[in-house]
Amino acid sequence: MAELADRDGLAAQWARVKTRLRSECGETAYRGWLKSLTLARRDGQVVYLAIPSKFERDRVVTQYGDRLRGLWQGEDPAIASVEVVAAAARPEAGLRAVPEAIAEPAEEAAYPAEPVAVEPPSDLSAISASLDARFTFDNFVVGKPNELAFAAARRVAESETVPFNPLFLYGGVGLGKTHLMHAIAWEIRKNHPQRRVLYLSAEKFMYQFIRALRYRDTVAFKDLFRSVDVLMIDDVQFISGKDSTQEEFFHTFNALVDNNRQVVISADKSPTNLDGLEERLRSRLGWGLVADIHPTDYELRLGILQSKVERVDADIPPKVMEFLSHKISSNVRELEGALNRVVAHSTLVGRAITLEMVQEVLSDLLKANDRRVTIEEIQRQVASHYNMRISDMYSARRARAIARPRQIAMYLSKHLTQRSLPEIGRKFGGRDHTTVMHAVKKVDELRATDRHFDADVDLLRRMLEG
Repeated sequence: MAELADRDGLAAQWARVKTRLRSECGETAYRGWLKSLTLARRDGQVVYLAIPSKFERDRVVTQYGDRLRGLWQGEDPAIASVEVVAAAARPEAGLRAVPEAIAEPAEEAAYPAEPVAVEPPSDLSAISASLDARFTFDNFVVGKPNELAFAAARRVAESETVPFNPLFLYGGVGLGKTHLMHAIAWEIRKNHPQRRVLYLSAEKFMYQFIRALRYRDTVAFKDLFRSVDVLMIDDVQFISGKDSTQEEFFHTFNALVDNNRQVVISADKSPTNLDGLEERLRSRLGWGLVADIHPTDYELRLGILQSKVERVDADIPPKVMEFLSHKISSNVRELEGALNRVVAHSTLVGRAITLEMVQEVLSDLLKANDRRVTIEEIQRQVASHYNMRISDMYSARRARAIARPRQIAMYLSKHLTQRSLPEIGRKFGGRDHTTVMHAVKKVDELRATDRHFDADVDLLRRMLEG
């Protein structure tokens, strides 16, 4: 009976350690590397965990070994080390697996759908989103395209007071918005653990609001959201067109700002360009600091790759990193994914990483990037379609026969490239980004009211994409 009790206690510790590790590392890392870990046994001051393969074992020990030991010591200070062994090595190591019913006691039931983000009080834990342990300020590579957003995020995280409210971060997919949001939450957790931080997506905010309406519990909803010290909402564009949710968000935002509580928002566009939002809400979102994260340049992409390579056990020639930085320019997420594919192929197949190997492994991705449209190509296609000179795209001429095709070219550049509005403006004779914004809005209006104009623009788009 005593042995069974000891095993029950050890299994309960493992369940708590695994739940905490899952929360800290994020769902992707957990499912990729940690879910297959099982509890084997304890021998004195050493806990043994098993995992199916040596490859997985090496990855877990390198990336999560120290944290596993730290979490278990939090459960039992007498634990000196946590050893991870490949499943094939278990007989030789003399390990006896703890039965599954004991080793994994109701893990899924104990783990919420979205785990606690920054160890908030229990009333926040059910709705706070998880944080990715990789997304810290130390792991964020700073360059010209993102330096303002990085500096602003750091100021918010480190400041004792509210420096600007709200901080509004915007940019395209995979450029680092979520990374900075997570970094702010981690930094506050480290420096100001007493502060109540609530980080969630706009979709989750809407879900909680609808749930409160359904169960006639709106008072509790308001009390919860308006009592936090820091409210962080990701992808706020999701509530566009959802009037009731916008109304509640508007009042929540005002209540927090009036009480000098920090609000941090992210979106794919600036507040002024978020279609479907009420004018008063767009105005409020632009009150504080609006920081644009521009598409990465070559130097920043190379720096990101170099930083990532330092954290993986792989020999990657500089020429390969330069090649990837040149070829994959759409976003950081795609760039890191390409590197992961190359490293995984090299590790699993045992093949050296060379330019030839990279071109073979990433052939589909490289072809997709080669097909991406450039602003220059758009200008040439539109000029040819409307029988005008390419130089008119950069000229100061304002005749409608010139200005309208130029606006169409700006519109297509906005939708078919990853370039920022200021970059697009520079390509059209050094025009201001507000000129590009006006062109995009004008073309949208004309497409909605003029069927022939809409068909013309759609034809151009199809020609360019094809």
